[in-house]
Amino acid sequence: MDQTSIRMGVDIGGTFTDVVLEVGAQQYTTKVLTTYLAPEDAIITGLQQVCDQADIKPASIQQIIHGTTLATNALIERRGARTAFITTHGFRDVIEMRSESRFEQYDLNLTLPEPLLPRQQRYTVKERIGASGDVLIPLQRSEVEALVEQIEPAGYESVAVGLMHSYLNDSHETMVREVLAEKMPGVSVSLSSEVSPQMREYERFNTVVANAYIKPMMKSYLDRLGGQLQREGVTCKIFLMHSGGGIISIESAAEFPVRLVESGPAGGAVFAAHIAARYGLDKVLSFDMGGTTAKICLISNQAPKTSRVFEVARTYRFKKGSGMPISIPVIDMVEIGAGGGSLARVDAMRQIRVGPESAGSEPGPACYGLGGTSPAVTDADLVLGKLDPDNFAGGSITLDSQRAADALLDTLGKSLDMDALTSAYGLSEVVDENMANAARVHAVENGEDLSEYTMIAFGGAAPLHAGRLCEKLGVDRLLVPPGAGVGSAIGFLRAPFSFEANRSVYMRLTDFRPDTIRSLLADLETEATGFVRSCDANADIEAEFKAYMRYTGQGEEIPVVLTAEQATNPDATTFQQRFEQDYITLFGRAVEGMDIEITVWSVNATTLAEKIEPVQSLPAGAKVPANGQRSIFDPAQGQSLESSVVIRTGLQPGDLVPGPAAITEDETTIILPRSRQAVRQSDGCIDVVQQAQKLS
Repeated sequence: MDQTSIRMGVDIGGTFTDVVLEVGAQQYTTKVLTTYLAPEDAIITGLQQVCDQADIKPASIQQIIHGTTLATNALIERRGARTAFITTHGFRDVIEMRSESRFEQYDLNLTLPEPLLPRQQRYTVKERIGASGDVLIPLQRSEVEALVEQIEPAGYESVAVGLMHSYLNDSHETMVREVLAEKMPGVSVSLSSEVSPQMREYERFNTVVANAYIKPMMKSYLDRLGGQLQREGVTCKIFLMHSGGGIISIESAAEFPVRLVESGPAGGAVFAAHIAARYGLDKVLSFDMGGTTAKICLISNQAPKTSRVFEVARTYRFKKGSGMPISIPVIDMVEIGAGGGSLARVDAMRQIRVGPESAGSEPGPACYGLGGTSPAVTDADLVLGKLDPDNFAGGSITLDSQRAADALLDTLGKSLDMDALTSAYGLSEVVDENMANAARVHAVENGEDLSEYTMIAFGGAAPLHAGRLCEKLGVDRLLVPPGAGVGSAIGFLRAPFSFEANRSVYMRLTDFRPDTIRSLLADLETEATGFVRSCDANADIEAEFKAYMRYTGQGEEIPVVLTAEQATNPDATTFQQRFEQDYITLFGRAVEGMDIEITVWSVNATTLAEKIEPVQSLPAGAKVPANGQRSIFDPAQGQSLESSVVIRTGLQPGDLVPGPAAITEDETTIILPRSRQAVRQSDGCIDVVQQAQKLS
């Protein structure tokens, strides 16, 4: 056995912790319930299980790549460290005043989300850096020392520092850190000029506060995880997935934990992009549904779309602007509270609502029998026949159908005069329509037509709902890859080492400064490459250059990708042409006579992607005999249908499974509506298309 090929991917989700062990080309997987109080315990349990499956010792593992929702959950649940924020005099309330935009334009009683830190934990110093980076009001060290002496008795664990325009000149923020190191040597410090060196003070301040807020917790967790793994005999390096779709060192993750927000979903998007590359698909809709949330991402030309701002904890119907903006490089996706554990209720309008509240793993859905009494999506899936109560999570959890039915009746049926099956039907349709609507909106925002897309579904709950989602969205083709139930963890093992460096330097095309641009992009490339080298000193690295551009007076930018030649020899005419091409693609036309401005520059350094072997799609072969039968409700037909049950591991390349059917495996179940049929491809993917439609 080649010991150097043994790698492990770990994804901590809201309900399950997924573990994947790769020994050469062989994969061993498991799902264990997430242990909230000590998340590392679930990782150790999963590690022991996959090592037993592979018949290896934990000491044989050569690399661990980890993604987690811990950072996101700490922000959502406000479970971070006691944190202070130091900012410029007069800007103490920026994170509370937010921006001028209203996420619900006509709601006169609009309630804005509370800032992460209350006002009494926000402090100011008299200083001012100008918009060009020049010092307008010098910062006096004596004033900083007096402020630190004032806040020291309050017992803060962490301090965030965000001063005006520090992304252009960090000298004042650096002075504050020096004084904090002298006066409060044990305190954790985060500087906005390092965490998010970009313009727009609200987003930048919020990001550095979020980083400081979760930094002690994440450092403690990573230290505990390292200790636990060492006790198991694991001595290999540990890396973490970041929200931009790449891998960073554990040291970088501990310093900038805010970059771990959405690290799990980012792994899923990388997983989908890898499958898209194998099948030569340029337009893919990635659908990841786990225990707590559903994530939808557009994969264009076999790469996930990215953004530089992400909102955590949207409070108002998941509307843009109602959450906490985090200004970091992130894979652009829409995330809604629709997972297997999402809870249903009846609102004042007698309508069924699902999520964002989730049963998680403790106590879990009612059917787990662990104390949950409210109906979750998993309870509806069980009553509808989508799940086998005796074979859930590989038989490790026995589901209680009666508890599920009772919860549905108590919460939905009695209020709406429906039986348990109809209640489950209603719950399932609501959650499916929520996800379909989120996908439609996301596609429209990106100027895309989903009818031209192929869906790739993964996550423990996605294959249960993907067939119905395709019917609702008019998507003709669905791929469910092998290991779909632990897709994000597999994605970690496919991700490159990467780091994106950003900086704000404002410039109009009428004031185009080639030398400034050339020097700036070279500095950013050096910074980004340095982070990647800290993970893999000998790797071949490539860089992607972007300029975020807009017409003068607009409030938002679009990312414009530049070639290495355009970054080395910048030219105003070329920049204008590239911007107008992308602008027309998004909005249909350019705007004549308007100047163009650049606000943010970005360089993403990444290790070269591994060569991917293409897969030739097989046509449908012989229909396979069923391993069993069970009644499964088909929403499009509005009734339960006698359906085939087929074990996925028994399928051979080319085998045909017509719907209605359930294709079962340990981590998930693929539900085929009557309108669909499936073919097992040579690489193990289940290729789902409309009945009687030939596979290309």
